[in-house]
Amino acid sequence: MTKPPMARPITVGLDGSPESLAAAEWAAREALCRRAPLWLVHAWMLPAPTARTAQAPEVRKLWAQEALDVAKARLADRYPEVPVSAELVPRTAVEGLVGHGASSQMLVLGSHGRGAVAGYLLGSVGLQVLGCSTSPVVMVRGGSGERTGPEGGEVVVGVQDPPESAAPIEFAFATAAARGTGVRAVRALAPPVFTHGPQPRTRPGQAASAGDEDAGDEERRLLAEAVELWREKYPDVPVTEQIEHGRPADALLAAASRAGLVVVGRHTHRSPVAPRLGHVTQALLHHAACPVAVVPHD
Repeated sequence: MTKPPMARPITVGLDGSPESLAAAEWAAREALCRRAPLWLVHAWMLPAPTARTAQAPEVRKLWAQEALDVAKARLADRYPEVPVSAELVPRTAVEGLVGHGASSQMLVLGSHGRGAVAGYLLGSVGLQVLGCSTSPVVMVRGGSGERTGPEGGEVVVGVQDPPESAAPIEFAFATAAARGTGVRAVRALAPPVFTHGPQPRTRPGQAASAGDEDAGDEERRLLAEAVELWREKYPDVPVTEQIEHGRPADALLAAASRAGLVVVGRHTHRSPVAPRLGHVTQALLHHAACPVAVVPHD
């Protein structure tokens, strides 16, 4: 009998920080759910301007190998069913992580608490990894306990106009199917723009006014249309379709407060200056209580 092909690996970027170890733990649990191998990667080379004032290359390489070995042994002990491999990559962080992530189901990285990112994701490095990756990137915050695991709750996905949101929705459904949980598809009904006078405040969960009824019906139709194909492909995944009256960032942050993962899309169109992330993605990366998956799409 022919064996089924092995699933593509889940890649974790390690840098020796506690946040990257938390990301590796999350990725191991995800690999267990998906029956996928885990690939630990440490891209240890520094950009030329930084390398001139850093430790000697042989010292950095030795330290990086030790960090990889410790992480691999820890995960192999805790998750014996998951095949774990580790690779020391003689490239800079952006090149190594984006390159290895391209052949993976997802690239998983660790982050600090609110408003800051750690390790590989300091400054422009994080922007480039998130903005250049051709595979989904999952940011896992250290110190969030059980919420970082697959058992942490439903998968929330922000839905844009179909069909451009298909990739994030498919990722959300595939993740929920692997975990045995549900999907909450959220679409925000932006408040009307007033040219004069104060604008009324709205909050996630607030019902639309009578004047918004027609727009609300159209939003519900668009949301149902966006998830229809994935409902059929994943019939065992419970789906909640949620329309919110307010800004998308507020709506997704509210939904993420009780979720195990929140998924958003990122256009692959490149900026002529540098890769950029939208304000909704930025808000989630800084403030969401659960891991955030950023999924590239056309």
